[in-house]
Amino acid sequence: MEEQKLVIIGSGPAGYTAAIYAARANLKPVLYEGFMSGPAGGQLMTTTDVENYPGFPEGVLGPEMMEKFKEQAVRFGTTVLTEDVVSVDLSKRPYYVEGSNTKVLAQSLIISTGATAKRLDVEGTRDGEFWQKGVTACAVCDGAAPIFRNKPLYVFGGGDSAVEEAIFLTKYGSQVYLVHRRDELRASKIMAERAMKHPKITILWNQSLEKVTGDQIVRKVHLKDIKSDKIEEHEAGGVFFAIGHKPNTDFLKGQIKLNPAGYVEVKAGTSLTSLEGVFAAGDVQDPHYRQAVTAAGTGCMAALDAERWLTEQGLS
Repeated sequence: MEEQKLVIIGSGPAGYTAAIYAARANLKPVLYEGFMSGPAGGQLMTTTDVENYPGFPEGVLGPEMMEKFKEQAVRFGTTVLTEDVVSVDLSKRPYYVEGSNTKVLAQSLIISTGATAKRLDVEGTRDGEFWQKGVTACAVCDGAAPIFRNKPLYVFGGGDSAVEEAIFLTKYGSQVYLVHRRDELRASKIMAERAMKHPKITILWNQSLEKVTGDQIVRKVHLKDIKSDKIEEHEAGGVFFAIGHKPNTDFLKGQIKLNPAGYVEVKAGTSLTSLEGVFAAGDVQDPHYRQAVTAAGTGCMAALDAERWLTEQGLS
């Protein structure tokens, strides 16, 4: 079984950026980019126009940007394995990493497996329907897109994140409807008050999403009144899910410290985890920002932290 200085688990902006920095430091990183567990390249592979990443004034397609990240990592000597990591053994070093087809030992690890946005499984919102054609799970990422401007927009959720996204969208939509299944928001009192007082936000209580319809893009939402079972259709320019994210940490099986929400816990201002030689980057350790540019930044941090650690151990 081959022993590697650095293995990166996960791709996307965090994983590929970590690989670029590590490869340039001559660490010869091996990167598992994923396959069946999710698209290699992360969430941006299911995104159309990315208009908020520096250096792309005209915007860039998510898959195109990720391909460029990957090409750059490979150019400097990263070995990319298009397979999933099935399991890891973090009980001793070198750490054991088992992929779908390969097994390696790693002196150090960078975990960059991301987080998956939770979505309602409703007709019209799925892949191949209106997902990324007016249905999204990130207002900050997509809200400024032209298709949402001056249109009625619908946010589904009842927590602080849902309120934050609704308020953010008021800058673009003609009106924002915050749809919640109950008659009281789960958001903190101050956030709930902001939503209820905002002139461009209307809260629709006791409503659930039944269906999304349209032509090339979203045109209508069909909402069901939970108390009366009555279904009504409403003109809509966009549907935004704000019901949380699930960090992709199941494969770790409790071998590393996670926060209460399941994200990998890192030492503040670093990528250091609870285990020596194990680092985390991107959305798998970030429940707050979840942006491509912040993920890339933490990927850089993880590579530099890993290089420094390996040098201290006499392994670089």
